Amino acid sequence: MESTTEVVTAAPAPILAAFIDRYIGYRLAGFEPGLHRGLPSRHMTFIVAIGPTIDVVEHTDPHQAPGSYRCVLSGLQATPAMISHTGFQEGIAIELTPLGSRVLFGMPASELWDVSIECSDAGGPLGDQLADAVQSQPDWPGRFAACDRALTAAARTETLAGPELSWAWRTLVGTGGTCEITPLAQRIGWSRQHLTRKFTAEFGASPKLAARIIRFERARRMLANTPSYVSIAQVAAACGYYDQAHLNRDFAELAACAPTTWLAEEIPSVQDPTAPEARG
Repeated sequence: MESTTEVVTAAPAPILAAFIDRYIGYRLAGFEPGLHRGLPSRHMTFIVAIGPTIDVVEHTDPHQAPGSYRCVLSGLQATPAMISHTGFQEGIAIELTPLGSRVLFGMPASELWDVSIECSDAGGPLGDQLADAVQSQPDWPGRFAACDRALTAAARTETLAGPELSWAWRTLVGTGGTCEITPLAQRIGWSRQHLTRKFTAEFGASPKLAARIIRFERARRMLANTPSYVSIAQVAAACGYYDQAHLNRDFAELAACAPTTWLAEEIPSVQDPTAPEARG
């Protein structure tokens, strides 16, 4: 059977844009059964399965038992999760920033650091509503519209993280994780120590670790989407690493493999879509 990959992206409703970057609809079929790495990212994991469940066989916290999810929700992470697949995967990944955790779930993203749960266990009907609504739609525009309706109804935008932390997070993302932490704190009017305490309490990761995750994600996306004649060393330099060895060390710690291993083994990933935006 020939393998096929369908990936469609869409922007969320304007009211959601402050904390959701986009929707990614994906359908992968005809691949050999295996494992997919769910890698550290600037987004929380928030995926609605269509058809088969999302089967996590190794969580980022090794003490958490394997689980199957209809709508999986996780906080930020600094290690990979391993997801089993049969060669077929379909669903919608919602690119939720940690700024939106309070808005949708009434809790800081730190409470979901390094853990995966069924979205319905976050306290509320949103997970089941999303899964039911998405399953009932026959096409991507209808599914994205269903996400808009369910998420807009659940959103409490007045609970968005405070302006200092929101600005600090967006600045780290906007600089690709290359922003120095001490000047960042000084711009807010806080000490580095105070920023670190407040940031970690809200997001689960310190500003330094968050910057490292953001930089790693940028490098990973660039490796996945640039021509083969662009070397890993060139990607490392473009993303603010000292050298290729520095990038290799981050991959070893954050992805548990070398960049070349990840590129050779990974099936097309919803974390690295190269698809046009579509809305109906």
